Amino acid sequence: MNQKSLLQLIQQGENEKIEFKSAFNDEVIETLVAFANTSGGKVLIGVADNSDIKGIIINKETIQNRVNEVKSKTSPVLVPDVEVVKSGSKNIAVLSIQEYPVKPVSFRGRYYKRVANSNHALSVAEVVNMHLQTFNYSWDYHTNNRFSVEDISMEKVQTAIDNLNLTGIRITEDPMTFLIKNDLIREGLLTNAAYLLFTKKETVITTIELGRFQSETLIKDSARTKSDILAQVEQVLDFVKKHINKEVIITGKARNTERWQYPLEALREIIMNMLVHRDYRSASDSIVKIFNHKIEFYNPGRLPDNIRIEDLLSNNYKSTPRNKLIADFFKALGLIEKYGSGIRRIMEEFSKENLPVPVFQNISDGFMVTVSDGENENVVENVVENVTENVTEKRRHSIIRIINDNNLITTDEIAKILDVTRRTVARDVEALKAAGKLKRIGPDKGGYWKVIA
Repeated sequence: MNQKSLLQLIQQGENEKIEFKSAFNDEVIETLVAFANTSGGKVLIGVADNSDIKGIIINKETIQNRVNEVKSKTSPVLVPDVEVVKSGSKNIAVLSIQEYPVKPVSFRGRYYKRVANSNHALSVAEVVNMHLQTFNYSWDYHTNNRFSVEDISMEKVQTAIDNLNLTGIRITEDPMTFLIKNDLIREGLLTNAAYLLFTKKETVITTIELGRFQSETLIKDSARTKSDILAQVEQVLDFVKKHINKEVIITGKARNTERWQYPLEALREIIMNMLVHRDYRSASDSIVKIFNHKIEFYNPGRLPDNIRIEDLLSNNYKSTPRNKLIADFFKALGLIEKYGSGIRRIMEEFSKENLPVPVFQNISDGFMVTVSDGENENVVENVVENVTENVTEKRRHSIIRIINDNNLITTDEIAKILDVTRRTVARDVEALKAAGKLKRIGPDKGGYWKVIA
C-alpha cells in the first residue's frame, strides 16, 4: 500500500471494514476478531477517530511483538497481515485480517461481530448460530439424547410418507428406514427436526399461543397448540378462520363464492414461515393475536443480520432457513414452494385483494408480521410508531442511568453496553441535551457528563 492508497482509506472514514486507532491496545485485537467473524477488514494504527494522522513509533521488534500479542489472545489463532505505510514523516501500521473460515473467533473468551462502524458483542445464541453456519448445519439437524425413537409417532411418519407419495415422490421404505435415509435419525439418535415433526405427545417446545382480542387488553377467546409442527399449520389456521369475517357472494351458480377478511393462502404462508423459521431454542412462545381489523403473528427468532426489512420488501435477499431439515421436509410435502419466495407471495395475495401490504418488523428477540384489512388504516402505523417510541425512550433512560454511574464514560462505551451503534447513542445524547436532561462539561476528550434533574 502506498501513501495515496492510505489517504483514500482514511477519507472513507470508519465503516464495516475500516477502523482507526491512535495506538495498539486490546481494542485493536477486539476489532480484528470482529472483522474475522464478519467479512474481514483493516485497522489503521496511528490514525485518530476524527481521521487525524498521528503516527506511531515503530522499532525493530514492534511489529512482531504486536502480531504475537494478537496470536496469544485469540482463538482460533489470528495472524494479521501487517504493513507499515508512511504519510509524510509519520508511520501508520495497517493490520489486515480476512474473514475466518471457521467461526466464531474469540478474544479472551469473548466474541464480537462488526456492525456498521462498531463492534458488537455476540450473544450465546449468536455464537451457536455462527458456529453451526460455519459447518452448514442448523439446530434442527443435530441429534438430541434427551429424545428417543419412542417419543415420536411412526403413524405420523407413515402419514407423511403417504402425503409425499401423493406429490409424485415414490417412497417404498418403512417409516424407520425413511427417517434414517433422510437424516432424521442418525447413529440411532433422534434429530431435533424429527422430534418437532412427529412428536407423539404435546411439547412446550412448539407452544403457540392464540388469542382473539376485543382490545389490546381484553381477550374474548384463547387457545394453545403444543403438538407436532405439521399439525400446527391447520390448527393455527382454523383458529384464525374462526375469528375473522367471511362473506358469501351469491353468484347464481350451483356453488356460491366465499370471500374472507384476509386471503387465506397468504395467512397459511405466514403460519408456515413461523413454523419453519422459528428459533425453537428460545424460551419465548410464538403468539398469534387477532383483533377486529388486524392480526399480529409473532415468532421467536429475528431476521439474520445480513437481511434487512427493506430487502424482504424488495425481494433482494437470499433465504437461509433457520431450520434446514424442517424447511426441506415442508418443501418436499409441497407446503412451501422454494426458499425466499414466501414473502413475495404474501404481498401479492394482499395486493390482489386491494388490502394494505403486511408490516414486517424485528421486535425484541423475534420477528412479527402484522396484517390489516384497511378498515382502520392507522392501526399498523401506530403499532410500529408506539413500539419505536417505547424502545427509544427506554434506551434514553438507560443512557441517563449509565452516566449517573460513570460520568466519564464515552459514547463508544455506552454503545457497547447497550449493544447499539455509536451513531444511535450520539443521536440519543443530542436529544437528551436538547431536552435539557444532559449537559457536556469540557471537551470531548477530558470532559465529563452532567445529568440535569
